[in-house]
This record gives sequence, C-alpha cells and structure tokens, in this order.
Amino acid sequence: MVIFNNTPIKTTFKKVCILTVFLILGACNQAGKKSLDTQNTYQRDSVLIWVELSRNKGLPNDPRHELLSKALNYTSLINTDSLKSKYYSKISLAFLELQDSLLFRKTNTLALQASIDGKDSTTLAETHWDLGSFFRENTIKDSAYYHFAAAKKIYASLNNQFLAGRLFYNMAAVQGDVRDYTGSEINTFKAIELLKPLDKFDQLYKCYNNLGVVYSSLGEYDKALEYFKSALDYLTKFDDENAKFITLNNIGDTYLNQQNHLVASTYFQRVIGAEYFKELDPKTFSTALSNYARTRLHLKDTFGVSDTFLESLEIQDSINNIVGLSLTNYYLAEYALDKKDTSSAIAYARKSKTLAKKSSNNKRVLESLVLISKLDTKNASQYVQEYIRLNDSLQKEERQIRNKFARIEFETDQFIEQNQLLSRQKQLWLGVAVGLFFLAIAIVSIISLRIKNQKLKFNQQQQESNLEIFNLMLSQKEKFLEGKHEEQKRVSEELHDGILGQMLGIRLILSGLNNKSGETSAKERAEYLKKLQDVEEEVRTISHELNEASYQKIHNFIYSVQDLLKSIERSSKVHCNLEYENDMEWDRLKSEIKINIYRIIQEGIQNCVKHASARNIEVTLGVNEEVILVMVSDDGIGYHVKKEKKGIGLKNITSRVQKMNGTVDINSKIGKGTTLSIHIPYKTNVVPINSNQILTNKEI
Repeated sequence: MVIFNNTPIKTTFKKVCILTVFLILGACNQAGKKSLDTQNTYQRDSVLIWVELSRNKGLPNDPRHELLSKALNYTSLINTDSLKSKYYSKISLAFLELQDSLLFRKTNTLALQASIDGKDSTTLAETHWDLGSFFRENTIKDSAYYHFAAAKKIYASLNNQFLAGRLFYNMAAVQGDVRDYTGSEINTFKAIELLKPLDKFDQLYKCYNNLGVVYSSLGEYDKALEYFKSALDYLTKFDDENAKFITLNNIGDTYLNQQNHLVASTYFQRVIGAEYFKELDPKTFSTALSNYARTRLHLKDTFGVSDTFLESLEIQDSINNIVGLSLTNYYLAEYALDKKDTSSAIAYARKSKTLAKKSSNNKRVLESLVLISKLDTKNASQYVQEYIRLNDSLQKEERQIRNKFARIEFETDQFIEQNQLLSRQKQLWLGVAVGLFFLAIAIVSIISLRIKNQKLKFNQQQQESNLEIFNLMLSQKEKFLEGKHEEQKRVSEELHDGILGQMLGIRLILSGLNNKSGETSAKERAEYLKKLQDVEEEVRTISHELNEASYQKIHNFIYSVQDLLKSIERSSKVHCNLEYENDMEWDRLKSEIKINIYRIIQEGIQNCVKHASARNIEVTLGVNEEVILVMVSDDGIGYHVKKEKKGIGLKNITSRVQKMNGTVDINSKIGKGTTLSIHIPYKTNVVPINSNQILTNKEI
C-alpha cells in the first residue's frame, strides 16, 4: 500500500487558498475603485447638467431652484477644492440670475473659501466679479468697487488683459454711479488701453459709450457727442441692435441738455420709430418716448404729448421700471406746469420724488424738490431746507465713497507691487538654489545680501511714492476748496449787486403805487410784476450757474445803463444823468467787463439812494488809449472815507474791479457829496472787431 506524505499536500492547499483570497480581494478592490470613479464622474457631470438646466429662463422658478439645490448638495460631497470652487462659482452665478440674494451670498461665500483653499486664482477672480455685480445691483457702491478691483487685480497678475480691461470698465461704471466722474474717466481709458490691441469691439463700444455719459454729466456736451459717435462706429463692427438704440437715446439726451431740442427730437424719433425695439428693450424704448415728449413740449408742439407720456408710463409700469416712472412723472409735472395746472404739477412732482427715493435716484429727488418748491410756494421753505439737507448729506457720502475708492486703488497697487516683488524674490531664490548646487555656499551670501539691498531700496522708493501721492491729494483738495470759495463769492456778488438792487427799486415803486388807483396805476403794477418775473429768471440763471446767459442779455450797453438810471429815477425820485464817450464802441467790451461795469454802476447808485440822501446823481463813462473811466458822483451828505467801514456793497465793487485788474478811488467830504472813480485797463478787455463774424459762422 502506498502511503503519501500528507504534510506537503496540506501546505500546498493552504497556499492556494491564500492566493485565491488575495485575488478575490484585489478584484473587489479594483471593482470598488472603478465604481467610485464612475460615481464621482456621474456626480461631476450631473452638477454641470443641473446648473445648465437651471439657467433655462423658460422654466418656472421653483424647478430651477430645485435643480440648483441638488447641484449644491452634490458639490458639497466633492473632495477636490479646485473643482468644488468652480462648481460653487457656477451655482452662485445661477442663483444671482434667479435674483435669490440669500442663496447667492451663501454659495458665493463657499466659492470664495474653496478658491482660497484650492489656490484657484481664476475662480477666485470670477467669484469677486459676481459679488461686485450683486452689490452694484443693490446700490452698495463701495463694496461693488472693492470686489471689481479685487477681480481686476487677480486678472492683471495672471496677465489676462481682456478680463482686466472689462473689470476696469466695471469699476468706471460704479464710479460714474456715484458721480466720481474723474475716476470713471481714468479707469475707462485704462480699459480702452488694454482692450484696443485685442480688437474687442463690443467692450470698446461700452467704454466709449461710458465716456459719453461721463462727459455729458460734466456738461461737456461736445466731447460727449464725440465719444457717443465713436461708440456707434464700433457698433458697425458687430451686430447689437439694442446697444445702437441705447446710444442714440444717449445722444438725444445730450442734445436735450444742450437745449438743442430740434436735433434731440430726431434721435428720439429714430429710437421710438423702430416698433420691434419696444419688445426688444421696453426700458430704453419708454425712456426715449418720455424724452421725445419732453422735446416736443420745449418746441411748443404739445398736440398728443400727454398721450405719449401716458404710453411711456404704461410701459414702465408693466416692467416695474421705477427709475423710468420717476423720470416720466417729473416730465408730466413740467407739462402740467406749462398748462397752468398747478395742482396736477404738484401731484406729479411729489410722485416723482417718492419713486426717486424708492429707486435711490438721489439726483431725481433733488430735481423734484426744486420743482415742488417752485410750485408749492406756501411750503417752499420746507422743501428748500429738505433739498439743502439731502444735498449736503449726498455730497458728504459721495466724498467718503470717492475716498474709499482711492484707498482701494492705492491698496490694489500696493498688492500688485508686493506680488511683483514676491515673484522676483522667488526667481532669485531659485537662482540661489541652482547656485548652491553648482557654485558653492559662498555665492549664497552674495545673492542674499543683494536681495536685502533691493528690498531696502524698494521700500525707500515706495515711501517716496506714497509721500508724493499724499502731497498730490492734499494739493488737489486745496484747489477744490479754493474753487468752491471763489464760486460762492461770485454768486454772493451777483445776488447782492443784481437781485437786491432791482428788488429795492421795484419795492419802492410798488409802495408808491399801492396808494394810487386807476387804469394807469394797474398797468404800471402789471409792468413791475413782469420785472419781478425777470428777477425770478435771473435768480434761476444764477442758481443753475448759467451766468454766461446773463452776460449775453446786455446787447446794447449804453441803452441798458440808461434804462437802469430811468428805473432808479422812477423808484427814488432822484435825478440821474449819464455822460458817456460817443466815439467809443461800448458793445465791443467783453461780456464779463460789461456786466461788471453795469453792476458797479447799479451798486454805486443804490448806495447814493440808500445812504447819501442825494438829489442828483451823475454817471460818467469815459475812455482813452489806456483805461476805461467809470465815475458815480452825488450831491449827498458825504462821509469820512477813512473812518467809515466798508459795507458788503463796496466790498463787492472792489472785488469786481480787482477781477478786471482795475483800481477804485473814493472821494467824499461831509456835506459835499461823494465821487466813486473806477479805472479799468482798456485794450485787454475789448473783443476784436471780427469776433462777432467768427461766432456767426460757427452758428451757421
């Protein structure tokens, strides 16, 4: 009988079993890995599909929210930070399009953190961009600017000129929203500088259109029109009908601000003439409709204007365009005022103010307050005080925001410089490492010393640059305050010399006419009420800083002075006489010189009437090759020139003469009257003979 050794058989069987177990476990592990990879791929693909489906505007909001919620839950299960940041960014943008601010902020915060953890600069920039768009939409301008600047900073460091240029434009748009027009102009030009070499015509169109808006807001209408027309030129290089009509409306609005209502109406007609545009962009269409109605109102073509305004209101109400509703109600208030319907005008103006407050349109609120104060005379002082309070608070707020913008820009530049420095340091350290490998430890010391010197030099240059920037900011602030004080002084002189003088004369005459009756007295009262309207017009002119129009009202200088003396004679019963140089072409004097001489004569005569108790006043206008002589003499009680303090009238006269580089001399004795003598340089204050012809040619 054969006997087998069972020990080797048991050992072999044992090995086979162990090998089989390992093979089974390996197969299971490989299958598990494949299953996990398949599951992860499915999850990633599902997230993208759900986000894409949620952006279908044809679906109701609830299913779109459900899709995004599923995508959000699946994204939270992903372990890769870079992939997670990209998905969170896409989901947050989809929530922003759905106008779900709560979930947008939540998802955007997750995207920011995941981008930082995953060191994903591109997604971090996109997330800042989305957040800037959200804050701008919600009128939080400083936060919007900060996040746009943060995104721009990242793209600049990545050398992505196209997206950096787009962010410069967004920053400029935010600055335009808060009337920081200088900053908006600078950043728009930066955007153009980056975008122009890339031939990005659609973005360049936006930049030039924004420049047109900026210069139109600054009152530089000719320059604004140039940029709007450049924007239209870029539109010919790509197809965007909506953008074309927006720019045409902007051009029409600029001509409207220029008071060129006829040309403005042609541009508005081009916009509203395209019926399909009403469906394409009802917001811009309704705005153009309101602007067109307003131009017709100024052109006295009021047939059907009311219906045009109401059609615009209907469109704006249907799309809940609160800004447009405020504008149209303001125009309707002007229309009602033109129709002498004061109660309707007040109602429209108040509605415009309410809507402007609702939409945070502070400019429209201020304009509505001015209009209501003119309409509701009983409560005018209340509205004026509200206007002053709001205007002061807005100026303070805008100044603070502009300062924030400056700090953000300054910090951004510092960040870029630091990044550049770190980049250079990284390269140098890499060189040091190579040097350590090839050249030995001695070279490391030399390179380290060089790096320290460069850092010290850089810090020194940075400190010098910071000091220079700070000094420049202080200088700009001083220039701004100087200009502001000068303008306040000019308005004070115009009010004191022009308005108060006229109102004193009219008051004296009306006081005398109150004791008379009859048709003649009634006509005279009506005439002086008309003069009060002229005074009102002059106040409006000064308040809108259109004093150039006031200068142009003196077409015949001598006639205007004679008319002034006649008015003084009628109001004060003081005999006034004018002596002037017949050979002198007085109307050749520059407009500002004529108005200043007129105001000086007016103030001098008023002083004679109010203080001198004079019976006769003599006004003399003379000229020689060197100077213009203006004299106002009276036979009044006189006074001690050196002892008496100068009133505001004499201070205004002195200020006006100094502006013309002239001199003032006052001679007076007690009981022997007073003589005011003014000497003004002649040749430098005369318009050349052919200047009128040149102006006419320009007008033609």
